[in-house]
Amino acid sequence: MRKAYIVTVALFALVFSLASASDPDPLQDFCVALKDYSDYSKSAVLGILFKDPKLVKAEYFFFEGLNIAGNTDNKVGSNITTMNVDTLPSLNTLGISLARIDFAPYGENPPHTHPRGTEILVVLEGTLFIGFVTSNPDNRLFTKTLNKGDVFVFPVGLIHFQLNVGKTNAIAISGLSSQNASVITIADAVFRSNPPINPNVLTKAFQLDKNVVEELQKEFGVEK
Repeated sequence: MRKAYIVTVALFALVFSLASASDPDPLQDFCVALKDYSDYSKSAVLGILFKDPKLVKAEYFFFEGLNIAGNTDNKVGSNITTMNVDTLPSLNTLGISLARIDFAPYGENPPHTHPRGTEILVVLEGTLFIGFVTSNPDNRLFTKTLNKGDVFVFPVGLIHFQLNVGKTNAIAISGLSSQNASVITIADAVFRSNPPINPNVLTKAFQLDKNVVEELQKEFGVEK
């Protein structure tokens, strides 16, 4: 009996932990995040100050610029224009955000993860080779080549990537199930951390020569 009780409690704990992993449901029509505290609502929701609804205007729900191509003149050949709660405050508590991803020919959105949101990607122009990797111990790789109009889903928290395999520019729109899904670019997090990760740690983790690790840290801009 006690064993069954423990298992039941453990299952409830798992369900509630999964349920709390995404943005909470809104408790009102909208909750525009504050940039200026001179006109805040005196009613805080979940401890968050938000703009007085009586002072909210249509423009607080408006964003422009996703029609403008991003500058892909960089080492990876891609650029991301983000529309989240930081750039559109009315997304606060709504659990959704958007991004435009521009790719130069053979440009890449390097392996990364969104710890707080599932991503759905639609290709507007070009051809992308995309994929994601499942968690330990399987580390199973799912890949697909997407053409204009194709859609693919990247589950929350899993490492994924996109690579332009065409000779022309490519464009994709990404929707995320969080007002700020955040992003952890794997190579940056490992080789550009501040302060730097001890090279001995990375040497063992990646089974590389220490000189290679230190060279990679220099390449990513880490200063000793």
